[in-house]
Amino acid sequence: MSLLPLRGHHEVRTLLGRAVRGGTLPQSILVHGPAGVGKERLGLWLGQLLLCEEQAEEPCGRCRSCRQAARVEHPDLHWFFPLPRPDASSPEKLREKLEDARAAELQLRRSNPLHEPEFDRAPAHFLASVRTLQRLAAARPNVGERKVFVVGEAELMVPQESSPEAANAFLKLLEEPPASATLILTSAQPGALLPTILSRVTAVRVGLVPEGEIRLLLEESGLANAEDAARIAKRSGGSSRRALRLVAAGGKGEDADRKAGRELLLAALASGSTARLGAAHERRPAGARNDLVGQLDALSEWLRDLLAVAADAPGQVTDPASLPILRRAIEQRGVRPEGVMDGIQRVEAARDLAAGNVNPQLIIADLLRNLQRDLAPPSADGGRQ
Repeated sequence: MSLLPLRGHHEVRTLLGRAVRGGTLPQSILVHGPAGVGKERLGLWLGQLLLCEEQAEEPCGRCRSCRQAARVEHPDLHWFFPLPRPDASSPEKLREKLEDARAAELQLRRSNPLHEPEFDRAPAHFLASVRTLQRLAAARPNVGERKVFVVGEAELMVPQESSPEAANAFLKLLEEPPASATLILTSAQPGALLPTILSRVTAVRVGLVPEGEIRLLLEESGLANAEDAARIAKRSGGSSRRALRLVAAGGKGEDADRKAGRELLLAALASGSTARLGAAHERRPAGARNDLVGQLDALSEWLRDLLAVAADAPGQVTDPASLPILRRAIEQRGVRPEGVMDGIQRVEAARDLAAGNVNPQLIIADLLRNLQRDLAPPSADGGRQ
C-alpha cells in the first residue's frame, strides 16, 4: 500500500522542483515548520522526484521508481525516524535490532495511514542508526545515480541523556557527503539541532496546510465523506496529522488530544493542587513525547477558544459544543483575556520542553501551577489570587 498523497506546500514544492530540474538543489536540506504539517511526507515527495525517471518538476507517479518510492520500497530511498533504544549486548546487535525495528515501523506506516507510533521508551536517533545511515550513504546507488535519505525529527539526534555522539557522527556525513547522496532532515524544533549541523544545511520552511487541502486529502483518500472531511479539516488547525487523528476518533466529538487538552484546562482552573498533581501523575515519565506534544497543542487550542469567549467572540471557537465549558470557566473563575494570553505563551514554552524530551510529569506539574495563577482573577492588591 502507498503512503497518503502529499497535500499543500505548493510554493515550496514548485521551488524544489525547479531546483531539481535545474541542477541547483542543495545536497543537504532542512525542512522545518510546525508539527504535524507533513514535513517528512514532503521529504519523501522530494526523494520520489529525485528518483523519478521522467525528469519533470513533479514526480510522474507512473514510472517504476515513482511507484516504488510512493510505497517507500525504492532501494535508494531511505527513511530514518526516532526509535526507542532496544536492549542489546553489543553495538552490532544494537544496530541490527534498530534496523529490524525501523523495518517493522515502516511496514506499519505503509499499511495503515492512521498509524500513530507508540513507544514505552523515549525515541531518539542513536549512534548505531547513524552508523547504518553512513554505511548506506557510502555504498553505490542500487538503481540510478543517486540515493536519498529522509531523517525525520532530526533534533532527536541528541538522546535524552544529552550524548552528542549521534549528532556528531551525522555532522561528519554532512561535512563530506558522497556525491550521490541527498540528505533531507526535518524538524519542528530546528533550534535544538547542533549549530554545526544547522550551518551545513539549507533551511526550507513550510507552513500550515490550508483547510481545503486537508479536506481534499481526506476525501480523495477515502478516509471521510465530503461532509465529515469538511468538518475535520476545519478542526485540524492546519495540521494533517491532527486531521488523521480526528479520523481515527470517528471525526465527531473529541479526539484523544482534544479531550486531554480539555482535562488539562479544567485542572488548571480547579482550586487547590489536587487536580493539577493528578493530571501530572497521569503522564508517563518517559517515552510519551509525541503524545504530550499533541496534548499541549490541544491545550493551546482550548486556551485560544477561551480567549475568544473572554473577548466576546464566541463565533471564533474551534468547536461550538465547547462553549458551555468555556463560558462556565469565565463566569466561575473571572478569567480575563490578559491572563489567557500569558497562559498561551506558557504552553508554547512547555511544548519546547516536551520536544526536548524533558520529563512529561515535571512539565505538566510546572505548567498547570503557572496556568492556575495566570487564569485566576486579580486580587484586591492587584496581584493574582
